[in-house]
Amino acid sequence: MINAKLKTEISKISSLATLNELSAYIADAKTALGKSTITEGASVYVVQKTKKTLGTVIKVKIKRATVQMPEGRYSVPLSMLEVA
Repeated sequence: MINAKLKTEISKISSLATLNELSAYIADAKTALGKSTITEGASVYVVQKTKKTLGTVIKVKIKRATVQMPEGRYSVPLSMLEVA
């Protein structure tokens, strides 16, 4: 959960370039967190805008993971995965 102080500080940012830099940092942080918690053989959810699909991690790469889902194997960004 994002605390009120963090939201206030983010809303004070007036430069689009700074917001883009913050967005890139957050994406990198999500990837790093995913790499530290997701291992081969783990059950994960692939999170999309409107749905979550359960799958199993086959291989973890630098920024993506190969996930076996009911529809087949997909290469998915680590930032789109949640541990089930």
